Amino acid sequence: MKQVKLNNGILIPILGTGTNTFGKENNDYYGNITNDTKELDSAIDLGYRLIDTAISYRNESVVGLAVSKSGLDREKFFITTKIPGTEGFRTKKQVESAIQESLTNLKTDYIDLVLIHHPWDNNEEIAKVWSYLEEYVDNGVIKSIGVSNFNIDQINYLINNSRIKPVLNQIESHPGFWQDNIIEFCHKNEVAIQAWGPLSKVNDETKEVLNQIGKKYNKTWAQVILRYQIQRNVIVIPKSHRKEGQLANISVFDFVLTKEEMRIISEL
Repeated sequence: MKQVKLNNGILIPILGTGTNTFGKENNDYYGNITNDTKELDSAIDLGYRLIDTAISYRNESVVGLAVSKSGLDREKFFITTKIPGTEGFRTKKQVESAIQESLTNLKTDYIDLVLIHHPWDNNEEIAKVWSYLEEYVDNGVIKSIGVSNFNIDQINYLINNSRIKPVLNQIESHPGFWQDNIIEFCHKNEVAIQAWGPLSKVNDETKEVLNQIGKKYNKTWAQVILRYQIQRNVIVIPKSHRKEGQLANISVFDFVLTKEEMRIISEL
């Protein structure tokens, strides 16, 4: 597994798994939590070590259970969770309560990466919440902190008004919405980019182009997308409920797209 070095020197796998419908009835985002770890059990068996969850997903406890059941050392995993960017998570006391609950749910004494899940229309307030997270980095309870769904202006404000630079910005990125500008900005400022929903909203015409490229490598359209992102140093967290899909998603390190293929994909 290729890894990306964050701006604080910590390594993160370049490919992991999303979990927002894992451990829920009918694989429904809003479904009741079942504590069924089957999706994570198979992912871990296949070699996934980067696991992405969030407080708003309500399934941190499912992640914690799967990791503890795996029998692997906690240090083998890179676990990301996210604190909501909503009312109720703005004061120091609210942030402290949220982090403590995440630690309990994840069955761990530290979290590898905590992100502010969404920005809101008050950069000064965001920077204040950020300062509370910085204190957890100081004491080692959180190893790294970053953001999610931040635009250039929002992340630039945080870079210029915080003590600890964000290590990562998790954004939507897929064909038709690659988000090249913010990716370029973040890379230039040593902020890693992670793509959520990397295989979403892909139409049939785009799939046909990607499948044509993939034929040469015996790869699918989805594998070509993941490889494209990896080659431009974007971390990806695809999600599949099937072991076969999980295996396909992680089987993207045995081929390299040409410059021309990268150009074609970039224009989709």
